[in-house]
Amino acid sequence: MNAKELNAALEAMLFASGEPLEIIRIAEVLQCDAEQVESIAANLSNKLEERGSGLCVKKLGDKLQICSKQEFAGLIREILDLKRNTPLSGPAFEVLAVIAYNQPVTKSFVEQVRGVDCSGVITTLCQRGLIEEKGRLELPGRPLIYGTTAHFLRSFCVSDLNELPPLPEKKEDELKKALEASPEPAEKQKGPETLVLPQEDGLISEADDEVFNEDFT
Repeated sequence: MNAKELNAALEAMLFASGEPLEIIRIAEVLQCDAEQVESIAANLSNKLEERGSGLCVKKLGDKLQICSKQEFAGLIREILDLKRNTPLSGPAFEVLAVIAYNQPVTKSFVEQVRGVDCSGVITTLCQRGLIEEKGRLELPGRPLIYGTTAHFLRSFCVSDLNELPPLPEKKEDELKKALEASPEPAEKQKGPETLVLPQEDGLISEADDEVFNEDFT
C-alpha cells in the first residue's frame, strides 16, 4: 500500500475499533514496523487537523485511538444523552496518584502509603476504567498488582506516563530556610545565669553553677 492507502487503512481501523489499538498489532496487520505506524498516525493527525475535522488521533502509551475533540464534548454529551460522571473524591485521587507514580503496585502497598483501607476506592477506580489488574506478584498469596489504563491517559490529556507532572520535592535550601525561620528552643533563649539540668528542681542559680564548676575543676 502507498502512503495514502496506509493513512486510509489506519483511519478505518481506529474508527471501527472505537477502543485504543496496540501499535504493535496495527503494525502486524499493515505489515510494517511500529515506527512506521507512528509516522502514519502523525500524518493522519495532521490531515484531520488541516481539514478542520472534529476528530483527532491520540497516542495513549503504546496504543492509538481516534477521539472527538474536546470542544465538542458538550454537544456529543447532549446528542447521546450522556450524563456527566460524578467527580472523583479526594481519597480516590490520592489512591490514583499513588498507583500512577509507583505502578505496578499491590493494594497493600497503597494502603501502607495512605494508612487506611483502600478496597472500596480501588474497586471504584477499576469500574471507572482508570486502573486495571496487571497480573500477580510471585509472592505468598500471589497478590494482584494494579496499574493505570489508556482511559487514564486520555482522561488526563497525556499520551505517556512520563508526561505526568513531577512529584514535589523538599529542597535542602528550602528545608534550611524553614529551620532558620523556626523559633529557637526555650533552653537556647535563656540567659547565661540559668542552666537546665535533668533534675526535679529544674533550674540552678548562677551562684550554684560556680560551686558546681569548682567541684569538677
